[in-house]
Amino acid sequence: MIILSAASLLSTGCKTAKPAVEANTSSTAKSYLAQPLISDIYTADPSAHVFNGKIYIYPSHDVEAGIPENDNGDHFDMRDYHILSMDDINGKVTDHGVALSVKDIPWAGRQLWAPDVAFKNGIYYLYFPVKDKNDVFRIGVATSSSPTGPFKAEPQAIEGSFSIDPAVFTDTDGTAYMYFGGIWGGQLQRWSNGNYDANGSKTDSQKENEPALSAKIAKLSSNMLQFAEPVKDVQIVDENGKPILTSDHNRRFFEGGWMHKYNGKYYFTYSTGDTHFLAYAIGDSPYGPFTYKGTFMNPVEGWTTHHSIIEFKGKWYIFYHDTQLSGKTHLRNIKVTELKRNADGTIQLINP
Repeated sequence: MIILSAASLLSTGCKTAKPAVEANTSSTAKSYLAQPLISDIYTADPSAHVFNGKIYIYPSHDVEAGIPENDNGDHFDMRDYHILSMDDINGKVTDHGVALSVKDIPWAGRQLWAPDVAFKNGIYYLYFPVKDKNDVFRIGVATSSSPTGPFKAEPQAIEGSFSIDPAVFTDTDGTAYMYFGGIWGGQLQRWSNGNYDANGSKTDSQKENEPALSAKIAKLSSNMLQFAEPVKDVQIVDENGKPILTSDHNRRFFEGGWMHKYNGKYYFTYSTGDTHFLAYAIGDSPYGPFTYKGTFMNPVEGWTTHHSIIEFKGKWYIFYHDTQLSGKTHLRNIKVTELKRNADGTIQLINP
């Protein structure tokens, strides 16, 4: 377990037995809204939660795999998860070490991408996307009695699961829902006919003037290990109730969905991918439909953008990543900043 100060890491560097993260000298003159929370390893896709009054962060663990960049995301070849914790937003960051490795997942092949965690009945559930031995992304689940793990993976992927970016939201009535999906390397477009098409589109539906491919939602079973219902679409519509189209890259869903609730409304937030925005849409039900409201974070440094949103001690915060430390798309670092709203509940724009 490594205890790190977010402020001191950037001024003195991390003193550990592991090689330190190399500084990105080209970024030294740039201005950033926030600084990396940890700098001895590369981290991305932070799913943050508050358990027992403490912040726990479940990020991806980026590594240099030596794989050339491509639109399938093969250069994102993550192999394990480290769990981080903080007593306060500005406090020390503790790295609790490896909580789950791809080698410990019986059905896994490669690429442990963005995870999430939920808690119920004294058990912590780690949900993760990983390609199976046929190179198809599925979503698995692992359990632990501790929020920091170690986690033990179930022997099979969740039946009916596919694609990437699981995000589990537990409503005020205790019902848990999983949101998931991502196009391009996330393979969502290859499931358009209900079965995986290995020779399908590499990008999206290819139908520019039809409704865009949507994120997916399914209620979780009482034991949190399976879907309790068939997978449904997460419909995002414009102010006139019409679905966002495939051609609308500034507004359509790409990946990285997240759900939070504020003043009785459901906020579905997500990445627009190749246009690099974080966008949001609001609905009256966890199933939607969700009416598009706008962009709430401008593009970060780096190609990908991925986030989570929590409430902590009466304020709201967004955890996100960029490439400040490395300057490389696949070697990212996580950050946090306050999320502010207007009186009408709309989210104020963040310039990272």
